[in-house]
Formats: sequence, structure tokens, C-alpha cells
Amino acid sequence: MIVKPAIRTESVQEYYFSRKLAQLDRMRKDGANIINLGIGSPDQMPSEETINALIAEAKKPGSHGYQSYTGIPALRKAFAQWYGKYFSVELDPDGEILPLLGSKEGIMHISMAFVNHGDEVLVPDPGYPTYTSVTNLVGGIVRKYDLSEKTGWMPDIEKLEKEDLSKVKLMWINYPHMPTGTKGSLALFAMLVRFARKHSILLCNDNPYSFILNKEYISILSVEGAKDIALELNSLSKSQNMAGWRIGMVAGHRDYIKEVLKVKSNMDSGMFLGLQSAAVEALNAPESWYDTVNETYAKRRKIVEEIMDLLKCRYSREQVGLFVWGAIPEEIKSCEEYVENILQKTHVFITPGFIFGDNGERYIRISLCATEEKLKEAKERLVKLVNE
Repeated sequence: MIVKPAIRTESVQEYYFSRKLAQLDRMRKDGANIINLGIGSPDQMPSEETINALIAEAKKPGSHGYQSYTGIPALRKAFAQWYGKYFSVELDPDGEILPLLGSKEGIMHISMAFVNHGDEVLVPDPGYPTYTSVTNLVGGIVRKYDLSEKTGWMPDIEKLEKEDLSKVKLMWINYPHMPTGTKGSLALFAMLVRFARKHSILLCNDNPYSFILNKEYISILSVEGAKDIALELNSLSKSQNMAGWRIGMVAGHRDYIKEVLKVKSNMDSGMFLGLQSAAVEALNAPESWYDTVNETYAKRRKIVEEIMDLLKCRYSREQVGLFVWGAIPEEIKSCEEYVENILQKTHVFITPGFIFGDNGERYIRISLCATEEKLKEAKERLVKLVNE
């Protein structure tokens, strides 16, 4: 390579799932029948009304130009009504909501808007790897805080209070939590808001899993005074089966939203009008639509739990979200080798927990985003492996 890449690229690697999907593709080309239970990409359809709205808007001659950086008013209003209905949070659609090209985009925009070079960022371990990689890319310093089974996968605020927090600018939280499926609670959010206010730390809750196998819809913004110190990301990827559509949002105090908009408006040129119109329909779906989606996930979860039992993994039946998270047996020395051995011998891919941080080293994660038939086939393959 003649031209050297920017130094910032040395702080990150290609995303684990990007590398793994390439490996799976190579195996398929060699004839392997791969069952991928690693990725949380919903395989169910969005609502029929959502798809029809996209088609109808796409057929209009005037729908294909640039759109507003802040999204159409109807979409912001739909997000506000959605939050009011399910989270009991009042949001002003004209200043407290910013539609995004997926919430992953928001992680970058928020970090660029608030994290200076050398600022510290509190990142959960285990947690979504993008919190770490984006912090590195913007020149922040990743400061992991532990989540563990002993503490119910909750942050130990008392422990953090004993540390020097003077350089901490931002804290990522994610409840319902990925990868562990922990629900979180309003009491937890209230404690975190008090902690963040005390230390002037911007608290960011990444909240895309509230509607999956869960009826307790909670938002950090429902806590009194949270808007002064907190932002919340949400997404249609999981809740509305629209992962590939790339539609999300960030909500919070209008002053914070303005700063995020400064970054966003220099990085894209608005979202296609057809996608925005479809998102409005998706957000207006009745609660019964979510129930139908979850009926399918509940059936799949039973099979995944049977797989966990077969592998002698320990797990909680109280988890929510798109995955089942389980602790591997003590006699297994390396989770990475264990998962790779399963892949090579059965052609079933399961996510190793180490990719989410050091505290995930002794765990695996299995996705519910596969049909019952595929899950049953995966189980049959694993039965043969276990009985060898």
C-alpha cells in the first residue's frame, strides 16, 4: 500500500462479525451447509402496511430528492407518539428527536459531538463492541466498567464512585442489555441519572431491544431530570424487523440534539422519503403486531434453551431480547476454541462471548433469528456432536 492509512485506524480492527461472515461465506462456497445462529438480524417481515407505504411513496415523482437532515415532521411526530404510548415519555418532535440512519450511526455522531481527544468514556464489559471502537476512532480513552453475573449484570455505582472520574465525559449503558438480556429497571436508571448529574457525565442509553420478548417498556428519559444529562438511542431494526432499512433515532434535550445534528448534517444528506413514510406506518402498528412477532420468538427460544441444555450451559430464563446468553461448562478451557470446534464439526455458528469483553469470556450467545426448522436442525447436529 503506497498511501499509509490514518493512525486512528490502528486503534480498531475489522468488526468481528464482518470477518466471521466472510469465513462462513468461504465455507459455503466449499459446500458447507452453514446454520448461522450468531447474528441478531431479524428474519421476520415488517408489517404489510410498512411495505405498502414504502412502495406507494417510491412511485411518486417528487419523492426521490434530498430530504431534511432532521427528518420529515410526520416521522418525528410518530417517534414522539411511540415514546408517549409505550414509554410514557413526552418528547417535543420539533427539537427533542433526531431520526438517524440506524442507531449505530448515532453512536458515532454522539461520540464525535461530545468526546474530545483524551476524554474518558465508560463502556460496559460485556457490551456492544461498537462503543469501544467508536471511542477509539474519535480519540477518546476507553474505560471499561464491569458487569457480572454476581451483580445481575448491573453496574457497580459504589465502586465507580470510589474512582477518579474527573476525565470521564460520557457513559454508555444498554438496557435491555445486549448480550446478557438483562432488563434493567427504573430504579437503576434513576441511580444512573443521579450518578451522571453528580459527575457531569453524559449518559447514553442504547435501547433497541425493549419490544423483544418483553412487556416492561422503560426509557432512561422517564426519570425526572434525565433530559438534562441523558440521551437515548432507539431503532426500528429489532422492534419492527427493519434492520436492513437503517432507521433509528436519538432523543433528549434539544441542546444536546443540536450538537449531534452538527455532526450528522456534515455526514449524510437525509433519509429517503419512502423509508421515512414507511417508518411512520411501522411506528403506528398496534401492540398486537408486536405480540405476533414475539409469539414466533417465544417458540424459537424454547428450542434455543434446549440447545443450551444440550451444551450444559447455565442461563437465565428471565432474559429478554433477540438472544440467549449462557455460561459454558467449567471444563471447557477456551470459549473461542469451543465455538470454532462446533462450527467446524457441525457447521453451526454460535457467537463466543469474548467479543463483548473480558467478562464475556466464559459465555456464548445464540440468536433467535433463525426459523424453528433451522434451530431444530442445529440441535440435531449438536446432539450428534455431544454423543460422539
